[in-house]
Amino acid sequence: MSIRPVKRVVQSKPTIEGAGVKLRRAFGFGDTQETDPFLLLDDFRNDRPQDYRAGFPWHPHRGIETITYVLAGSVDHGDSLGNRGTLGAGDIQWMTAGRGIMHQEMPQGDAQGRMHGFQLWANLPSSLKMTAPRYQDVKAAEIPEVVDDDGVRVRVVSGEFWGKKGPVDGVVADPRYLDVFVPAGQRKRLKVEVERHAFAYIFEGDGRFAYSSKPLGVLAEKQVDGEELLVREPVSDRSLVLFDRGDEIDVQAGERGIRFLLVSGKPIEEPVAWYGPIVMNTRAELEQAIAELRNGNFIRN
Repeated sequence: MSIRPVKRVVQSKPTIEGAGVKLRRAFGFGDTQETDPFLLLDDFRNDRPQDYRAGFPWHPHRGIETITYVLAGSVDHGDSLGNRGTLGAGDIQWMTAGRGIMHQEMPQGDAQGRMHGFQLWANLPSSLKMTAPRYQDVKAAEIPEVVDDDGVRVRVVSGEFWGKKGPVDGVVADPRYLDVFVPAGQRKRLKVEVERHAFAYIFEGDGRFAYSSKPLGVLAEKQVDGEELLVREPVSDRSLVLFDRGDEIDVQAGERGIRFLLVSGKPIEEPVAWYGPIVMNTRAELEQAIAELRNGNFIRN
């Protein structure tokens, strides 16, 4: 077994999206090499309705999949195919935009005005950029949760973990999307296949992830595990942790416990051409998509 060392830790940055929604961006609209096949992760967490109620009115998507996970409040959604619905607390929507869709998402707070959720974008390979759009709407009760003897709790949205399989399937990147809680003071190792890129996004509590194994005498916080000496990187709310190669991560929860998304996927390793929520492989494909959007023939039957 080899621990995935922390490559780096960054704090999500405040930004404004849609019609004025204030949120935090963990990564996105930059170099995708470290996160491939994932393109963007937004944390839309707010307890001021005026900061999120304007929502994300009609906008296009092509060439990607969007994954919306709601923790508090709800999100009303609709699209150009006639789909309508509401995501409540604990629900997931996995939308494959494929060849093109017009979509809107309008956040609604809970009784206390709180809204919290995440949106993750996953890339599609060139062979499936123009596939037919589809939805997978998953209710909270359908998402399996496993609890270990030490109180560690994991919700399995997609992929397999600890003998449970998430309800989202048929996704090209074969991602594993987990919601993990480690109780105060507990240490846990979680497996991640070595061929995948992986990241953790902390949204409650704090803790430390193993940074590296080093020989005795290193001037850093140490923890002895048999013959292994681990240097640990402190992390807190809204921290993004990017991991290097290995087949498991090592996390030590702080005094309040720690809760985080643990997401991994197989890299696609193809060129990425961006225009907001339209992601293709070449500039020519991107220009074609933009022309179709302007000419009114972006949506194809």
